[in-house]
Amino acid sequence: MPTYDTAVDPAAENNSHALMLRLVGGGKKVLDVGCATGYLGQAFMANGCSVSGVELDPEAAERAAKILDEVVVADLEDVDLVGHFGPGSFDVVVFGDVLEHLRDPERLLRRAVGLLADRGSVVISIPNVAHADLRLSLLQGRWEYSDRGLLDRTHVQFFTRRTLLEMLRRAGLAAVEVRSTVAPPFGTELGVDPAALPDGVVDWVRAQPDADVYQFVVRAVRDDAEAAVDRVVTQLEETREALSDAAAELAAKEAEVARLAAELARSEDARQTADSTLGAVLDSRSMRALRRPKQVYGWVRSRTER
Repeated sequence: MPTYDTAVDPAAENNSHALMLRLVGGGKKVLDVGCATGYLGQAFMANGCSVSGVELDPEAAERAAKILDEVVVADLEDVDLVGHFGPGSFDVVVFGDVLEHLRDPERLLRRAVGLLADRGSVVISIPNVAHADLRLSLLQGRWEYSDRGLLDRTHVQFFTRRTLLEMLRRAGLAAVEVRSTVAPPFGTELGVDPAALPDGVVDWVRAQPDADVYQFVVRAVRDDAEAAVDRVVTQLEETREALSDAAAELAAKEAEVARLAAELARSEDARQTADSTLGAVLDSRSMRALRRPKQVYGWVRSRTER
C-alpha cells in the first residue's frame, strides 16, 4: 500500500478529504486506519478531535506520531485493533482510500465494528470501478494501472455502489450516508479517446447509474444501531399513541368535571332560592306572631273600660 501525503482543504468542493471531515464532525475520538503521515488526522484534530492512527510504513508512521495522539505500526491484514485499543474505544473509525488495497477488507471492517463506542460510525472513501472512463477503457481493450487514481497499481479490490454496500452489510454495518466525488466522462486520468468508440456507446454509458462517480464517501453504523433506531422510533410511536389516549381520557374527565360543576351551580342556585323563600315565610309568620299580642291587649282593654 503506497504512502500518501497531501494538504487537506476543509472547504474544498468535490473532494473526498473534505467530505470525510464533514462526516466525521468535531470533538470525536477518531482512529485513522492507514493514516500515512498523519495529514488527514491533523485535519480531524483541527476540528477538535483526538486522533490515533494505524500505519504499515514505519517512516510514515514516525512522521504521523509527531502529530497524532498515538500511532501503531502494523499490517492491516493481520492487526488486532480491538486487542490493542480495546472495545468501544472510538467514536469514528476512518478508512480513507484504504480498503481497496487489502486482500480481505471485509475482515478488517468486521474487526473495526468492535472498536465503535455507542452511536459510533465508520467513515470510508473508496474509488468507483463503474465510472464511465473505466467502462469505456475496457471497450477499447485497455486496463492500464498507474501510480494514482482509479487504477492505482496497488489496488487489489474494486467496488461499485452495490458491492460496497453489500460488503458493509456482511461486516455488520449499514450505510446511513452515501456521498460522492464526481468526474465527467473523459475527465479522469485514464485518458479515454472518445473518437475510438462506436456511435451511441458514450451516450449509453453516460446514462448509467454512477457513471460520473469517482469516489464513494460513506458513513456507516452498526446494523444493531439501525435496529436500535427502529426500536426508538417504535417506542416514540407507542408513546405518541399513549399520549393521544391519555389526552382523550383527560378531555372526557374535564367534560365530566364541567358537567358536575354545572350541576353544583344549579344546586347552589336552588339552595339560594330555597333560603330566600324560607326567609320570606319566616318573616311572614313573625309578623303574624307580633300582631296577635296586640289583638289580645285590645280585647282586654275594652273589657276593663266598661
